[in-house]
Amino acid sequence: MSTLLSKFNQLVIGPSGRARSNQQRLMRRLMRPAWLGTLRRTTPLSDYWGYDRGTPIDRYYIERFLDECRGDIRGRVLEVKNSDYTQRFGTGVMHSDVLDIDPANPHATIVVDLAAADCIPADTFDSIILTQTLQYIYRPNAAIAQACRILRPGGVLLMTVPGIIKMDPNFVGTDYWRFTADSCAALTGEVFGAKQIRVRTYGNVLTAIAFLTGLAHEELSPRELDSADPAYPVVIAVRAVKPDEKAARS
Repeated sequence: MSTLLSKFNQLVIGPSGRARSNQQRLMRRLMRPAWLGTLRRTTPLSDYWGYDRGTPIDRYYIERFLDECRGDIRGRVLEVKNSDYTQRFGTGVMHSDVLDIDPANPHATIVVDLAAADCIPADTFDSIILTQTLQYIYRPNAAIAQACRILRPGGVLLMTVPGIIKMDPNFVGTDYWRFTADSCAALTGEVFGAKQIRVRTYGNVLTAIAFLTGLAHEELSPRELDSADPAYPVVIAVRAVKPDEKAARS
């Protein structure tokens, strides 16, 4: 870009008609609008995150993260809303629980607000799968503290949160937050300890635009999906391990 600007400046101050002609051509090249194709629109292609076109782009990243952490989904596992990911990615699961604030959920074995889950005994779970949930909890720091408390020492929280995403029309009034890698590191680090967490972002400018407009991940190539740019986080994933003080002392 600096080379192009240097060339442009040379042409601007050039006295000859040829220089002015070159300047005009350069200006036209710089001002040429980008080809946006089907994305040049003010309404989305899908109002349902791409579910009506295939698999939403954020699900591609969430499932990739959980697949990489299969070994952590073991023993007694807690998942929010249903146990789909526990069944799909779990290895050595002995018992599966489902948490939901909604008592009408037939899959829920524990009905409680995670941010106020004092009724759950401490040191209960080996793994907690908390995907795309924290944005609906007004006190996310309290939810993370509860998750740490109910994990057994050495237990693992696998959490994903949205970075760049549209508002959820199904949760008007309770879709509170969007996150960054820094906020995730701060929220989980102050509870689990900075050395106990790993934060990773998924996405790039193309997948962020595609996700906002409602494209499905099947409409993008693996190369496009897997290119990572921390400046455009579609999904932020956190792996947090509860410290095992007894093991550390032994």
